[in-house]
Amino acid sequence: MAKRTSSSSSPSLPSEARFMKIYKPTTSARRGMSKVDTSKLTKKRPEKSLVLPLKKKAGRGFSGRITVRHRGGGAKRLYRIIDFAQKKLNIPGKILSLEYDPNRSAFIALVEYQDGEKKYILAPQGLKVGDEIIFAEKTEIKIGNRTKLKNIPVGTEVYNIEIEPGGGGKLIRAAGSSAKILVQEGKFTQLEMPSREIRKVSQECFATIGSVSNPEHRFIRIGKAGRAYHMGRRPSVRGVAMNPKDHPHGGGEGRAPIGLSRPKTPWGKAALGVKTRKRKWTDKYVIKRRQKK
Repeated sequence: MAKRTSSSSSPSLPSEARFMKIYKPTTSARRGMSKVDTSKLTKKRPEKSLVLPLKKKAGRGFSGRITVRHRGGGAKRLYRIIDFAQKKLNIPGKILSLEYDPNRSAFIALVEYQDGEKKYILAPQGLKVGDEIIFAEKTEIKIGNRTKLKNIPVGTEVYNIEIEPGGGGKLIRAAGSSAKILVQEGKFTQLEMPSREIRKVSQECFATIGSVSNPEHRFIRIGKAGRAYHMGRRPSVRGVAMNPKDHPHGGGEGRAPIGLSRPKTPWGKAALGVKTRKRKWTDKYVIKRRQKK
């Protein structure tokens, strides 16, 4: 199917959504459908030593019961082993390839270190094949390099940040995301998260310079149900279309309102806009909570 690689003439996408493939409206489902242009990625099979078979759970927990609804099916995937901790200190590495990963929104990069070992890492925006990177306690402030927060200047964008020293990257791993270093104060670094939350992180924690690759991911238009099915998403039924015994929103004659002051989940708990964070051990590090949009 013919595609266009420029989004500047498309009214359905904002001008900043560059490098998107817009499908021609040959059918109703195709109209407005888009995906990220992956033509600049390396066309190769994943590194055989860094993949694992991925058994599907279809939304089921350890007891075998469905704990997350509307999951199941989808295309087969291999899991790429990502080195989030990146503990090979002071050993330069060379980027061999930039690859697509079906298990996450960001792209990944294959790094070969001088000792011959290969690892997958989250690729930052702007990294190219052939670039050299290094992970050290103190190093040059360059995209892809990883160092301790205390050695990174104020105003720098970082991602894949540790919460505890030596615990591996836990924060800022989604496509296009980054945190900004605001203040270096005492033993802590203050970070502005993508949600505009401001939190403290130990200066001994490691972070990678730059922002996560594939920022256009948020502009993807799935377009049709079949494409969602291939992603492992099953159909969902609206609560208002159910019977009263099946959902708090159900029942009524014809198209009736939900009859509640605010929406509820199928189990009667408040939904939409209710804070679910409670008794988190990291609460003491949050300086300013995120603002409502």
